[in-house]
Amino acid sequence: MHDQLEYDVLIIGSGAAGLSLALKLADHSNVAVLSKNALIEGATFYAQGGVSAALDKHDSIESHVQDTLAAGVGLCDPEIVHFVVKHAQESIGWLVDMGVDFTRSNDPSKSSSTFHLHREGGHSHRRVIHAADATGKAIETTLESRVRQHKNIELFEHHIAVDLIISNKFLKDKSRCIGAYVLDDAEKNVKVFRARNVVLATGGAGKVYLYTSNPDSCTGDGIAMASRIGCRIVNMEFIQFHPTCLYHPMAKSFLISEALRGEGAKLILNDGNNFMERYDSRQELAPRDIVARAIDYEMKRLGSDCVYLDISHKSKEFVEQHFPNIFKRCLELGINIATDPIPVVPAAHYTCGGVIVNKNGQTDIPGLYAIGEVSYTGLHGANRMASNSLLECFVFAHSAFKHIKQTLPETKMPEKISDWDESRVTDSDEEVVVSHNWDEIRRFMWDYVGIVRTTKRLHRAHHRVKLLQSEISEYYGNFRITKDLIELRNLATVAELIIESALQRKESRGLHYTADFPAMDDINSLKNTIIRTKNTVKSDAAA
Repeated sequence: MHDQLEYDVLIIGSGAAGLSLALKLADHSNVAVLSKNALIEGATFYAQGGVSAALDKHDSIESHVQDTLAAGVGLCDPEIVHFVVKHAQESIGWLVDMGVDFTRSNDPSKSSSTFHLHREGGHSHRRVIHAADATGKAIETTLESRVRQHKNIELFEHHIAVDLIISNKFLKDKSRCIGAYVLDDAEKNVKVFRARNVVLATGGAGKVYLYTSNPDSCTGDGIAMASRIGCRIVNMEFIQFHPTCLYHPMAKSFLISEALRGEGAKLILNDGNNFMERYDSRQELAPRDIVARAIDYEMKRLGSDCVYLDISHKSKEFVEQHFPNIFKRCLELGINIATDPIPVVPAAHYTCGGVIVNKNGQTDIPGLYAIGEVSYTGLHGANRMASNSLLECFVFAHSAFKHIKQTLPETKMPEKISDWDESRVTDSDEEVVVSHNWDEIRRFMWDYVGIVRTTKRLHRAHHRVKLLQSEISEYYGNFRITKDLIELRNLATVAELIIESALQRKESRGLHYTADFPAMDDINSLKNTIIRTKNTVKSDAAA
């Protein structure tokens, strides 16, 4: 038996949620943080917008709550929305104490806030605190520096979780999560991590689509792993497509922040005409689902590859000051955003559903928590309002910290776990199978399960994913696992969850739009879509 690694808390994921929790726990316990790539290579690092909070004298907690509820189109949990929004200022204060350098206001006389606040789609006030247009980078690098300095936090970069481990030995009627099998991608061997508590902070699943604003790491790992051990998965049909991703062959997944529209940027067609006024009275400041569908419709109507976002009516000084990173990156690609419109397309951006949790971040399985984008808390409903996601990370990291700290003294360290068995597998000589299947999933998800859906397309996608899953299962059983194979397996699981959730919802609401049921149905469909696997357990987690 190989040596097994033991920790009080195992955190899988190293974004805003995972690192925040690690820092809060580290003074009270020994913590392991797994990162499947370099520590900062997650979605948080690339977040441009900011963190929403009612910091201005003209704003209020209640206004923030009402805007969030409106964006969620009837499916937000009001209690959770109040809970998160109420703790927003506290979360901002903690980040400032950690050393995050948020952009300060140039004219404090106009606001009670010492910080500059953006306004983004769906918000009735300026309430998005930011660090220029690279807020995620400022937060992630600050937290990374802190965790690297803490003696009770051990970091494992280039380690990807394969599966969670559960045991029935702890409770008579319930299983408990006691650790994870983890592939060391550098050493190419599978390690056993045992822990008194395990936390999923793995982010979302944007990479299941062909076009996404997310980095390559966002393959739905936590959602897939939790589903396999019986956790309920909720509202996976609500995939948020960011309306404005840069359209350029060299840009890959570069996001054009919603804050540009908040500062007056206009969406225009190739002929220079604005079109959002035809879709919503709020025009460019409408929620993301409305804006993304409008762009998608215009592109299909005209047969265009993209539309354009124009902020050239603002001064060059204003643009450079407020959006320095976007200005610089676009200029590198030959686009001067101070004088020229920016070519943009929608791209998969945020997973509004996920692993169901309660206020403490607890899942259906004792000992297993989920925080950040991997989780479903009830905050987002059928559509996430801009910049509420980072806020959710910090609020639930804190509530999970309090619960873990409270229960840790009474939680035993699990006993030895069986090692990962590779005795009956061989090295694959056909890696092309993995890359081909990966590409196929992302393409049919984009074509059949994208911004506008139909029942026929969804059934086609479901048929394809079932065939691919059988291929993947056979491959997984015969060959040594690799990072690509783990991610492919997880992508297929998440794709199936999205498709099955979309088939269950016989209406259009928020981010889920189907041409077969174009109207909202508050009588029959004002409820969450819950996917229960054959392993699903009874639980006290939120419904």
